[in-house]
Amino acid sequence: MGTQKVNLLEDISDRHKFTKALLTDVRSLEYILENDWIESGITRFGAEVEMVVVDRDTLKPKNIAMSIMDQMNHPKWLDGELAQFNLEFNLQPREFKGSNFSLMEKEIHTYLKKLETTLKKNNATYVLTGILPTLQKFNLDIENLTPRKRYFALMDAIKNLGLGKDVELKLFGIDNLYVRHDTPLLEAANTSFQVHLQVDAPDYVQMYNLAQMLAGPSTAVAANSPLMFGKRLWHETRIANFEQSLDTRVTNNHMREQSTRVSFGKSWINESILEIYKEDIARFKVLLSSEIENNSWEQIQKGKAPDLDALLVHNSTVYRWNRPQYGISPNGKPHLRIENRVMPAGPSVPDMVANAVFWLGAMKGMALKYKDIRKVIDYSTLRDNFGRSARVGLSAEYTWIKGKKIGVRDLILKELIPVAREGLKSCKVNSTDINNYLGIIKDRVKKKTNGAIWMLDSYSHLLKQDVSQDETLSTLTHAIIMNQRENLPVHKWKKADLSDLRDYKPFQLKVAEFMQTDLFTCERNDIIQLVGEMMDWKKIRYVPVEDSEGNLEGLVTARLVTRHLLRQAETAQKTTTVEDIMIHKPKTIDADDNIIQAMKLMRKAGCGALPVVKNKLLVGMITETDFLDITSRLLERLHIDE
Repeated sequence: MGTQKVNLLEDISDRHKFTKALLTDVRSLEYILENDWIESGITRFGAEVEMVVVDRDTLKPKNIAMSIMDQMNHPKWLDGELAQFNLEFNLQPREFKGSNFSLMEKEIHTYLKKLETTLKKNNATYVLTGILPTLQKFNLDIENLTPRKRYFALMDAIKNLGLGKDVELKLFGIDNLYVRHDTPLLEAANTSFQVHLQVDAPDYVQMYNLAQMLAGPSTAVAANSPLMFGKRLWHETRIANFEQSLDTRVTNNHMREQSTRVSFGKSWINESILEIYKEDIARFKVLLSSEIENNSWEQIQKGKAPDLDALLVHNSTVYRWNRPQYGISPNGKPHLRIENRVMPAGPSVPDMVANAVFWLGAMKGMALKYKDIRKVIDYSTLRDNFGRSARVGLSAEYTWIKGKKIGVRDLILKELIPVAREGLKSCKVNSTDINNYLGIIKDRVKKKTNGAIWMLDSYSHLLKQDVSQDETLSTLTHAIIMNQRENLPVHKWKKADLSDLRDYKPFQLKVAEFMQTDLFTCERNDIIQLVGEMMDWKKIRYVPVEDSEGNLEGLVTARLVTRHLLRQAETAQKTTTVEDIMIHKPKTIDADDNIIQAMKLMRKAGCGALPVVKNKLLVGMITETDFLDITSRLLERLHIDE
């Protein structure tokens, strides 16, 4: 969950003070590694579960996380996250043996049940998903940031590092997403299931390199984030969203290489965990500081395991997909962990636990099989495999050990599941747990179904039923919630269907959630004949007029075009442009207004369309046809209910 006791660096003296503490922590970690202070001979695993809080009626994000924690008296297992609609809980560390994986699943259900009791009182519920389908860009405005000093400091620091420039997302999938935002809070769209594995110090190099190797298959099998802002993008869009949201690089004319704070890493590690920490300190500026309560070197002199507060704060601002972690066990001994950050939350609790079992088992099994994976595969190949997995999930084609070409499904079924089984057996994991959770992975891959594929298939199925995008996304979200409550793994889910959502309530929608954004526009100096043909070709009745910067300048209607063309036929007028006939000051509406306001404005003004503007920029359009579509769907529902 990360320490909350951090501050934005106020001046150069603060930076110097914190940097000195950071270097002291590195020296202290070197000492405890050299003198065998790290706990060994025991393997534990743990996890963090993130989720989205949504309104039960609208199925949209609900900013009540802080209130929920207050009502529950802040249990130690529950915490907030970056956005006010996110919650997170930590699972207790467990030994890697016996039936502890099924016990972890029971623990997740116990926490979710407690949480749901309080959420229900607030007309809310939770969703386990990589990116919530109904999430909109305005949900990620800075006012929705969780009001904690650490988060404000982090947002300010990242913004300053990027020289104040807006965040840009550019993603290509079935659809394309081009969007700018004035805050890095875009990263709060992501919800993850982060799995930790404790590793002995002498094994850290071997195990961390294996974690890099398995990042691709883990991402492919668990992918559950194919939609963002209603666009079908990567199967695991979280990966690209996180990397681009925190990308503070600026373009230059030269070819100097720049590194991102969210990354897969550039190379193998060869000596110890210290390589990663030193690399990240050398590459990335200190963003935050912290009140260092204990000097780590003085703690060592007293024979006590050091806290390494400064190192942990800096590590929390560098986001490797496999992140090194240092901690102190209940027995007072320091330990080392690898945190796998590639897996999304959901689609169900058994799916998440199965993802963890697959990765952890494969880590142990590959360690038995390969003492040094660096000798049989290139690092650049792993990075390529990871990117392919994020983009197309279970359809990815890999280059694997010794240059072997293989599809990820065959790799998982023929090689990695058997290897994971051996790894789990070597740790004396209960055979029932092994068969259950690896069975889920096997069935999922055989049916070529994970959360991302189910979501994309359901989305396509819903789109064919000629309903609005908002109703499609709401139905999809409702189906996710219902299947999660049934505790079904995703390979047993049926496609989402409109009949699943009986209580759709569109009249609470914002204009931004309802408007058309795929617009056909013209400029004031275009000829009327062009606009008329456009209307005929695309079966549209309204064409906004915009300037070269996207500002709304007017509106052309089919009625105006028809009237002009009739008069032209009678009088043989000279060529007329859009400017000659357009409505120069059309009625408009703001994207943040709701659709009831839009209806009232259209009725009062007697107009059939409203351009949607944001600071004069044209961002969308609402027409009477859109309202007719909603009305007809609601009437159909009423008829079915009768």
